[in-house]
Amino acid sequence: MSNSTKDFSVSRRRLLKGLGLASLIPVVSACDSKDSSATANLSAPSPTQAKAGRVLVIGGGFGGATAAKYIKRGNPAISVTLIEPNSTYYTCPFSNLVLAGERNLDSIGHNYNELKEVYGVEVIHALAEDIDGANQSVKLSNGQTLNYDRLLLSPGIDLRWNAIEGYDQAAAELAPHAWKAGEQTLLLRRQLEAMEDGGTFIMSIPADPFRCPPGPYERASLIAHYFKQHKPNSKILLLDAKDNFSKQGLFTSAWQELYGDMIEWVGLSNDGRVVRVDAANLEVETEFGSVYKASVLNVIPPQKAGFIADRAGVSNEGGWVPVNANTFESTQVQNIYVVGDATLAAPMPKSGFAANSQAKVAAAAIVASLAGITPPDPYWANTCYSLLNPDYGISVAGVYKAEEGQIISIPGSGGLSASDAPTSIRQAEAAYAVGWYEAITQDTWGS
Repeated sequence: MSNSTKDFSVSRRRLLKGLGLASLIPVVSACDSKDSSATANLSAPSPTQAKAGRVLVIGGGFGGATAAKYIKRGNPAISVTLIEPNSTYYTCPFSNLVLAGERNLDSIGHNYNELKEVYGVEVIHALAEDIDGANQSVKLSNGQTLNYDRLLLSPGIDLRWNAIEGYDQAAAELAPHAWKAGEQTLLLRRQLEAMEDGGTFIMSIPADPFRCPPGPYERASLIAHYFKQHKPNSKILLLDAKDNFSKQGLFTSAWQELYGDMIEWVGLSNDGRVVRVDAANLEVETEFGSVYKASVLNVIPPQKAGFIADRAGVSNEGGWVPVNANTFESTQVQNIYVVGDATLAAPMPKSGFAANSQAKVAAAAIVASLAGITPPDPYWANTCYSLLNPDYGISVAGVYKAEEGQIISIPGSGGLSASDAPTSIRQAEAAYAVGWYEAITQDTWGS
């Protein structure tokens, strides 16, 4: 078992109690159980104790779908409506395997059948266009206006168009970001397939914070895996707006081991920050005037909370959402809870695992709030697996708690894959990653 799944200083029993509605998924290896949600520890009030109310959930990703499910598990008498424009949700986790040709897009698509048929969640496929926090109502693109007692937002991220000169929505059709899984993933995959051997794939990576901190480096690794098999004379250039990144030592040593000199990383101090994009010519310019031309150009722009957070009045001047550390209720608008990538929840990363963990704590807080009782003390867990090829995995894990109004890492918890691990451990971690994906998507969507 990898370092990321070692025993934490907080006991499993105590952690589960703090998670309230959380299943075992956040605190065990993904290989321990593929349906660990069946063993959930429900410390929230029973339906006979809790008062019914109406909860609206906006966003059907790891945060929103999990929250809708666990509110109903906490008290089935609560009316829960999930608002999500898409009938299929494609996950960013494992989308890099689609780019590498190791999976197809359908394999990372998930529906809402279990939420509707098993848990009785009403699912409306429409866009939430506006929120009136004072009157506790949400306006939808289909013309409906819905009222709520509690509102949970899991809006994900929006891209900051034109934060890099020349990079707007039109440019993304030529130089895809693929930072929201779906059509952009397929577009980038087609471009990689069409690229001639000997070409250069260039990726522009933003400064923190952004969705999935290790994601760009896993992407580079898996594209290198594809190139090694099919386009061995090709190169990968990573232009980065920072000097350090998650699991950096593990990535860079593995790149040399697996791919030789195929991947070149240029950090901020070496003029790695891209300031201008010419998508038509597949060129980028860095801060001090260096110009690079790509065969395939992948621009990951700066990000912010999804637009509905602005409409709700819960985002700050930096574009992210401050939340109460104990409940994930907005610090700016009462009765609105926010989870996932949109939040300011450091040191927790912006990951699907973190969103799932946060959603369970927020669900417990909402159920308790509607019952008029104090929610349980919260704990959260996160593991970020990264695949450097389908048989080579690394990970970083952490456990967190609320203390004096702040989220903190619990000293001695979590861990990082060992730098000197043998091949068998790297293979095991790759298997753990697959098991984790199967378990967490089962827990979130039931499929």
